[in-house]
Amino acid sequence: MYLVVIGWLYVVLMMSVAEASNTTGTVLGAIVTFFLYGLMPVTLVVYLMRTPQRRKARKAQEAEEDLARLAERNEQAAQVGQVPSAEPDTGSHSTGAAETDRVAPVREEPR
Repeated sequence: MYLVVIGWLYVVLMMSVAEASNTTGTVLGAIVTFFLYGLMPVTLVVYLMRTPQRRKARKAQEAEEDLARLAERNEQAAQVGQVPSAEPDTGSHSTGAAETDRVAPVREEPR
């Protein structure tokens, strides 16, 4: 990813140098070209491409904080003399097992 960014910045830099060294070009035009064609788009693309990495790092940090909070809570409960309880089951399935000793319904044949 960074190789493409470096290549694009090189191309834009050469465009800016060509505009600044041209007889009808200006240094101000070269600066505007470098910023509008180079730095601003590249900054936006790099920011958008790094979004999944930032999200993954944020989730890892939140998980680490949750573990630290749970360990602290268990430590405080142990100091008081309580047995630390497990987290409640938050699954969406029923708590009981399937009953297999039921008789299957039988359909009566019509006469």
